Amino acid sequence: MKIYTRQGDQGRTGLFDGTRVSKDHWRIETYGTVDELNSVLGLAIATCAEPALRTLLLKIQHQLFDLGADLATPADSPNAHRVRRIAPADTEFLEKQIDLADARLTPLREFVLPGGTMLAAQLHVARTVCRRAERRLVTLMQHEKLDLQPLIYLNRLSDMLFILARLANHLENKMDIPWQPGGA
Repeated sequence: MKIYTRQGDQGRTGLFDGTRVSKDHWRIETYGTVDELNSVLGLAIATCAEPALRTLLLKIQHQLFDLGADLATPADSPNAHRVRRIAPADTEFLEKQIDLADARLTPLREFVLPGGTMLAAQLHVARTVCRRAERRLVTLMQHEKLDLQPLIYLNRLSDMLFILARLANHLENKMDIPWQPGGA
């Protein structure tokens, strides 16, 4: 596969079905943010020493590639049948992971600041990028008809990343940092 094609030199890029759109199109902005999220998760994985958590994050990376393909392929595209779409089972998987991780943590009684361990901080960054991807998807949905499942998935994924950040701190015996209005 050739890395450069020169097809994007004029500020346009191709969707999976071959349709050419501006590189700042809502659809491109949305799945580009999902790609950014995937990269941030790659950084988190690189610093993660917990094998089960690494495996979970790697699975999420694969799902994010599925989501990117989903978002890059309009439903009425001739290639739409070739793309794995985000499904309720993907969100249910996230919910199960949230419940499993949350069961290992003390109940949250206050807002916490992003941070703690390096892994927790990276997962918090991933959470905020995920929230941005969710916002971009909402904008895209205002302009194009899309299935609701990707939006639900991103919403749940940001919840999971928050819980995993707390779990990362817990696994290294690092306390969450409680928010103190007005500063410490």
